[in-house]
Amino acid sequence: MTVIRDIIKDEKRIVEENIDEKYQSDVLGRLKGCADTIVFPISTEEVSGLMKYAWENQIPVTPRGAGTNLVGSTVPVRGGIVLDLSLMNHILEVDEDTMTATVEPGVLLEDFQSYVEEKGLFYPPDPGEKKSTIAGNISTNAGGMRAVKYGVTRDYVRGLELVLANGDVIRAGSKNIKDASGLSLKNLIIGSEGTLAVITKCILKLIPKPEYSLSVLVPYPDIQTGTTSVLALLKGNAAPTAVEFIERGVARLGEDFTGVSFPHPEAGAYMLLTFDGEEEEVALHIKKARKLALGKGAIDFVVLDDPEKAAAIWKTRGALVKAVEAVSEQEPVDLVVPISQVEAFIRFVGEQEERSGMQLIRFGHAGDGNVHLCVVRGDRDDAQWEKELHENMTALYGKAYALGGLTSGEHGIGLSKRPYYLEETSDLLLETMRRIKYALDERGILNNHKSYLA
Repeated sequence: MTVIRDIIKDEKRIVEENIDEKYQSDVLGRLKGCADTIVFPISTEEVSGLMKYAWENQIPVTPRGAGTNLVGSTVPVRGGIVLDLSLMNHILEVDEDTMTATVEPGVLLEDFQSYVEEKGLFYPPDPGEKKSTIAGNISTNAGGMRAVKYGVTRDYVRGLELVLANGDVIRAGSKNIKDASGLSLKNLIIGSEGTLAVITKCILKLIPKPEYSLSVLVPYPDIQTGTTSVLALLKGNAAPTAVEFIERGVARLGEDFTGVSFPHPEAGAYMLLTFDGEEEEVALHIKKARKLALGKGAIDFVVLDDPEKAAAIWKTRGALVKAVEAVSEQEPVDLVVPISQVEAFIRFVGEQEERSGMQLIRFGHAGDGNVHLCVVRGDRDDAQWEKELHENMTALYGKAYALGGLTSGEHGIGLSKRPYYLEETSDLLLETMRRIKYALDERGILNNHKSYLA
């Protein structure tokens, strides 16, 4: 009878006792599972062998990358095997003729972006957590700061090598730009949170690195004025690469966390913009944006022409969830509403904060409607926190849905958002997704009881 040690010959890559808790949770560490074994494969062949073993023995498998997930997608709720892909971290090829790269699933986003930019190329997806893995980004269809101009991870995945639940290996997609050849299986996998297959190779689209990039910080008297001006920027063809909004309260936490000071501390909120392209083009767009922003009530228009200052401001933006977490437990939310409804939703959040007495910190990707919230626990005891958190989350999601929004823009559903997602999503749609799951994993061993699954 096959055992794991027949597949993974190096016993140091198998852990069965004294399993570190971090491998049984996500980055927040509050949702906890219990794994029987953790394995660290280094090849597609090993992943295939492990999945065949799990299939034959009906053992649950939870795929995992860098563990930066925020919603419990990497928690092994049914025990079994945690399949940690972090050692499959090689950039296998950069094909400059087809403008693609082929990488293993455990390659870190920051390492990959740095590597291709040294070659004059560019991989635009830019979620706040740069130490996430490429396959992790694919599994949640991560978006990030630059989505307003460049799109999300899905737009840069040309092909995937996949190990199915029964251990079979298939390839979906290719280096080709066009593909009308059968069902787009790769697009089923993108955003599926490890429930349909294990990603073992990724073919990614690259573009030329922009010649020039410049960021701008725009302070506003309040967050409503700031979010209202976003539509003017987008409709006015100012062509920003990124449009982030940051409430002053969370900016202050970010300042304390990173030691970076924002200008105009009297502001109620900020818009953080980036423009890229040819230098003359960027200058033209910034000139247009300045006029539009000041015309919509901005206090100032601060061009961050010092690269170190710009990098520090962006680093602070990327660390906002960690900055909040440093002072209080909080529940991160990343719902999305139509761009035209961002101002209405943000106004509702302010009203809900006043009604409930729960601190609701607001920031996010204003250019694509992806609103990030931190629902802050403060000094509430367990019972009070659980009750008030649920009440506020129900109200927030209810308003988002009423405005035409969705449960998640880029973090995924995982465990923590399932109650709100399942309540809103039609039974027919859920059943359709579950049929697809059954077709690929009829024994239900891959990351079951997550996202859309019962």
